[in-house]
Amino acid sequence: MTARNPEGVHSTLEDALNRHDLEAFVAAFEEDATAIAPLDGQVVHGRNEIRDATAPIMAMKPNARIEVVGKVEGDGLAVTHARWTVAGIDPDGNALEIAGRGTIVSRRQPDGSWLIVLENPLTPV
Repeated sequence: MTARNPEGVHSTLEDALNRHDLEAFVAAFEEDATAIAPLDGQVVHGRNEIRDATAPIMAMKPNARIEVVGKVEGDGLAVTHARWTVAGIDPDGNALEIAGRGTIVSRRQPDGSWLIVLENPLTPV
């Protein structure tokens, strides 16, 4: 799934989470993107570190819902804000649900698609 607008990057992440598709999730980021790992708040750089930080979430077989609530766009860059919930099963077999707000900076690519440059799924309220 390729994002055709800044809001679409959130849809791409939601779709990848719901299909438990780690590679599709990571493909939504530019190669050298920076993100906050949602489980521990650590800053990670590049697709390999983003993959490693996201793998434990995918192991929970998540069900995600992401709602974009704001956007500022200009000159090929955009900042989007969203509310999200993720439900899954923790390693001990217990149901787990987490929720929060996220902020993404995305960039229009030469082919017109959008990829994530910076992501913080733990945006302070």
